[in-house]
Amino acid sequence: MRRPLRLVSYNIRKAVGLDRKRAPERILDVVNRLEGDVVLLQEADRRLGNRPTALPMEMIKAETDYTVAPLAPNDVSLGWHGNAVLVRKGLTVQNTAQLELPGLEPRGAVMVQVEDLTLIGTHLALLRPWRRQQIRAILDSLDDDQKAHSIVAGDFNEWSDTLGLEDLIESHDIVAPGKTFHASRPIAALDRIAHGHKLEIGDAGVDQSPRARESSDHLPIWANVAPKDDGKG
Repeated sequence: MRRPLRLVSYNIRKAVGLDRKRAPERILDVVNRLEGDVVLLQEADRRLGNRPTALPMEMIKAETDYTVAPLAPNDVSLGWHGNAVLVRKGLTVQNTAQLELPGLEPRGAVMVQVEDLTLIGTHLALLRPWRRQQIRAILDSLDDDQKAHSIVAGDFNEWSDTLGLEDLIESHDIVAPGKTFHASRPIAALDRIAHGHKLEIGDAGVDQSPRARESSDHLPIWANVAPKDDGKG
């Protein structure tokens, strides 16, 4: 990574706002305002049928400076199990992968390599035993060097500040920028960012703008990620 990278993670609830209206233009407005280099989305596709995208491809092309990482298994979805990645034009996506996760309900994670950073976006299960298995499955997909230079981010669905993420803590530092759920009255930090030990996070936060508060039931989080200074040189 040649410079700090701004990461955004956002559960967009299939672009359905608190007014129960599907408005993808609101979601893209929030995303544009956050000015992320890489945007990890959860619930980016609808659940029915072949899971069409909640954010029209034409709208992304016309109204943003992002390209969609090639993760979808068909021509109508944006991602894999609702997890999608937007990458700012000018950055190169070197590798992608779909990760099938264990669970009672269909769950998955997506892996994207941008420069020398491995990014994993996920939406973990509602039940803690399954979340723990899913975290282990994600970690098993990474070698030691990838772990050290990786980010795992998304809707972790973990209400506790101390339990449920023990396996992840062994190889990553976990940052909860603030309370993100429910957007109308945030009481839980469900959305988090875990970074490998060769990385560090500078500024980080939660978008609490009026636009974000109406666009989904989750507020988006952001963080500036950079290589850790090892003191050499």
